[in-house]
Amino acid sequence: MGKRRPGAPTLEEVAVHARVGRGTVSRVINNAAGVKDSTRRAVQRAIEELGYVPNLAARSLAGRRADAVALVMTEPDWRQFAEPFFSEIVRSLGDALTDTGIQLLLTLVRSDTERQRFLEYARGGRVDGVLLMSVHAGDPLPDMLAEARLPTVLLGRRSGEEYVSYVDADNIGGARSAVSHLLRQGRRVIATITGPLDLYAAQCRLRGYEEALAMAGLEGEPTRVAESDFTAESGRRAMAELIERYPDIDGVLAASDTTAAGALEALRAAGRRVPEDVAVIGFDDFSLAQRTEPRLTTVRQPIEEIGRAMIRLLLEEMEEGAVAWRHVILRTELVVREST
Repeated sequence: MGKRRPGAPTLEEVAVHARVGRGTVSRVINNAAGVKDSTRRAVQRAIEELGYVPNLAARSLAGRRADAVALVMTEPDWRQFAEPFFSEIVRSLGDALTDTGIQLLLTLVRSDTERQRFLEYARGGRVDGVLLMSVHAGDPLPDMLAEARLPTVLLGRRSGEEYVSYVDADNIGGARSAVSHLLRQGRRVIATITGPLDLYAAQCRLRGYEEALAMAGLEGEPTRVAESDFTAESGRRAMAELIERYPDIDGVLAASDTTAAGALEALRAAGRRVPEDVAVIGFDDFSLAQRTEPRLTTVRQPIEEIGRAMIRLLLEEMEEGAVAWRHVILRTELVVREST
């Protein structure tokens, strides 16, 4: 899938406006020698008049590459960095870059000041591209990077209308298959523990839960929903809340394996047997899912493939100056273990 980029001026348009060749514009941008002062002034005037922002493609013409990409974490809650998802994604991205000679630089951007500071850092040629993860709804950083014509790829999306290039898992389909599995087992009072609902991934998993109930003819039933922040502690609290509100609950879809591990603890504390009384499904399929008691049925996200796809899209944008945004959604897989 692709959507055309915003109509920012190109290096070729600067060259036409200044009545010089494309290579001359590149040399001026990179402050190279061999350009007459009058020509340099004409190019600089054209850049200013058109509002052109030099990008990686222009720097590459002069061989000026940083050989580094930034992985930007926008999550304001420090606890999230202890979750397996973050370490697994960082590992998969690092593995995908192994043979490229490009360094992966990790940075945190959580405020307007930090966004502006990072934008200036990236525009200064210190990185060749940007990878963004944990981007919440309304975060302007992807738009700022797009307007600056910096190669950028998101992990996930801010909304269903996302235009910047992204790689995502099929969160709707994964949650739908999990709840359908519970329904086939005869479970009828099924709850879900969502992630933070300002994250589009959490919204999609909730939608998949609701779609599965509707497909089974249970759309008239109340949705049994509690929100978490993907941590084990929030999973414990959410599960305890659900047990109190819905004592006859017999199935739960949790938004992550870590959340599901917390839910298992709450069920155990309430004297509920898993899976005899309540079946539990997580989301991710990290190693934690095989260390819980009982071992966790979960929706596997293709983390390695996500990392490879993000790097592939970013390298293509860096090398080709792509004119279209690209959107990749990868399939998930239900892995059945003893918790159901």
